[in-house]
Amino acid sequence: MPLPLYLLAVAVFAMGTSEFMLAGLLPAIASDLGVTVGAAGALTSAFAAGMVVGAPLTAALARTLPGRRGLLGSLALFTAAHVAGAVAPNLPALLATRVVAALAAAGFLALALSTAAALVPADRKGRALAVLLSGTTVATVAGVPAGAALGSALGWRAVFWAVAALCLPAALGVLTGVPAGPAPGGGAERTTVRAEFGRLGSPRLATVMLLAALVNAATFTGFTYLAPVVTGTAGLDPSWVPAVLALFGAGSFAGVTAAGRLSDRHPGPVLAAGGALLLAGWPALALLADRPAALLPLVFAQGALSFAVGATLITRVLYEAAGAPALAGACATAALNLGAAAGPLAGAAALDTAAGELAPFWLGGLLVAAALLLAAALRPTTR
Repeated sequence: MPLPLYLLAVAVFAMGTSEFMLAGLLPAIASDLGVTVGAAGALTSAFAAGMVVGAPLTAALARTLPGRRGLLGSLALFTAAHVAGAVAPNLPALLATRVVAALAAAGFLALALSTAAALVPADRKGRALAVLLSGTTVATVAGVPAGAALGSALGWRAVFWAVAALCLPAALGVLTGVPAGPAPGGGAERTTVRAEFGRLGSPRLATVMLLAALVNAATFTGFTYLAPVVTGTAGLDPSWVPAVLALFGAGSFAGVTAAGRLSDRHPGPVLAAGGALLLAGWPALALLADRPAALLPLVFAQGALSFAVGATLITRVLYEAAGAPALAGACATAALNLGAAAGPLAGAAALDTAAGELAPFWLGGLLVAAALLLAAALRPTTR
């Protein structure tokens, strides 16, 4: 794999840390700002919603810029949003900074996904995606638990400062490692924005995007509200939260790595077997969450399965959107974050049901079941 892919993954690590870090900080943010944990959970949805809206918009605007310039501009805005978030006085202000950060992250990820696909042969998009998304999974292994530990020691605001600082070496990596030429889909050969959007009207593409959104919604529903289960239902000390988040991250790294090797040539078996196991795993977590000996391996397994299935579906999105090179990454970003926006909001509403803090796990199972039923009914192109 080309070196620029790994440098892009460093920046994705910073953004993944930002997107996932709230899973370990929600109780502290809620307490400091005087709101409920469910209300604080809207911060995750705000970030994801900003990415959904921002991905096609920023990708379309950036297509006239050199790829490196668009990536650096997105990183600069992302850094500034985290500085503002670190000093936000209340929840509405913090929500606003999360939306701005998401718009910047959307532009970066959309460009990075398209760049990654353009840097490798057409039949190795899955491998390239796995390298890029390894930044996200390493964030869940190291960045998020480290953020939870830092937040516990110095307060949640310190984590926002740390993410802003993390963007500096990421920007240096993009500056020195990414070619200065036009973005994918740019240059003399580029098609018009209208023509690219016209090529995105495929029902097969819409189906795969919806499946990816449903699976990602299940992932974020369970992951966002994992910390209260660890300290509540499981009865573990709060110091366990970073370790459990790291366990989920280690599983996600294993899952996306496996998917990178299989998703180009054997997506069907990955989706069929992984989807069935993922469906069983969320209810199992809900039923066995009070037993740490069962909870911990299940957290690892769900991380692996969620990212193996999710990454395979995102790879299929890139294949289906190949006719729109500038906007293919935007489609993949939108598919990822439609679920990431809806999942925490649905999970917050589910917290008020009789299932309590375990409700997000049950909801995750329902979302995966919906994806499998839709896949069986519509038989999208996954082979």
